[in-house]
Amino acid sequence: MPDKIILKKGEVLAFKTDTVWGFGADPDDNTAIENIYKIKHRDIKKPLILMSYDIEPLKKYVKNIPDYALELIEKYLPGGLTLIFKKTELVSDLITPYDTVGIRIPDSVDFIELTKKIKGGVLATTSCNISSEPPVKNYLEAKEKFSECATVIKPVILPEKETENIPSTVILCDNNDYKILRQGVIKL
Repeated sequence: MPDKIILKKGEVLAFKTDTVWGFGADPDDNTAIENIYKIKHRDIKKPLILMSYDIEPLKKYVKNIPDYALELIEKYLPGGLTLIFKKTELVSDLITPYDTVGIRIPDSVDFIELTKKIKGGVLATTSCNISSEPPVKNYLEAKEKFSECATVIKPVILPEKETENIPSTVILCDNNDYKILRQGVIKL
């Protein structure tokens, strides 16, 4: 992987994470975000989430992280947990039409190295698939299906172990407690 990655306007990446393969784009590039929806044939009302190598680059996108959520972040991230908070004005309505945004830090060397090399260190993301189909399981499948419309990032280790396609656990965080919206790889 090169030292620095400069994303072109409208560019969508396909990459390996710790749960499923994903699509991602610069969260400040509305054209790229629109391209994710087009590639996936995804309903624009279904939000994307923001992912990074660390919590620090994600903090500017959320209004408040309560103490209990910081404890969950410390315990489970990096890993298969997505936390949803009230969003700041920096989050485009194309990423999510709601007043909340999900954040996550995958436990994936490939993803962490990728986001450390891009400006801002954050990607607006979703699973790498056509909506209603299962996510791709490996680099070869991602390249075969999506190389004409996305830049497919080659994993560090090939042949790679296929992802198990178990999604992250998703929780909604408010000021006092959390609510599980989807039980996934992390059991809460």
